[in-house]
Amino acid sequence: MKKITLFIFLLAASATSFAQSAWKVDKAHAQLKFDVQHMGLSTVSGSFTDFDATITSDKPDFSDAKFELTAQATSINTGVGQRDDHLRSPDFFDVATNPTVSFKSTSLQKVSEGKYKVTGDLTLHGVTKPVTLDLWYRGTANSPMTKKPVAGFRVTGSIKRSDFNFGSKFPAAALSEEVTITADGEFNKQ
Repeated sequence: MKKITLFIFLLAASATSFAQSAWKVDKAHAQLKFDVQHMGLSTVSGSFTDFDATITSDKPDFSDAKFELTAQATSINTGVGQRDDHLRSPDFFDVATNPTVSFKSTSLQKVSEGKYKVTGDLTLHGVTKPVTLDLWYRGTANSPMTKKPVAGFRVTGSIKRSDFNFGSKFPAAALSEEVTITADGEFNKQ
């Protein structure tokens, strides 16, 4: 009887581990961007060119998904070299001390078909705080190139600079308190 119970337990455990799917970002079809208002007169946009993201999920609709993202702060790109260098300085990202920006989800709440609220811990400028963002699961299709499943997601939301001690020398009149974030991309099933 013990052998049968042990066999059933091992079979169930292996089925659970096989049911969980891992998905990795396709960097050629993904972007991680931000927007901030400058002096209330214009929007400055930027992106991170070096980042990695993964998703794990047991369900095909991703309603139980876990998301992880890490961006290299040195890869920030606003299109203006002098501004990018300033953003890498201790005034902002302080890349010598805080080389990465990361997000790790802690919960996912379904809002409607394909729409979720994803909550997780965002680490920016050495400060970790919970944030809630809007997630759109855009669907899954087979890649015409690889013939393997590819899933699409878009995440949007905003954070407050002051929550992360980010750019604290610059008042909201010069640089908006709110920073909007957009992450958009395809993930390949592993």
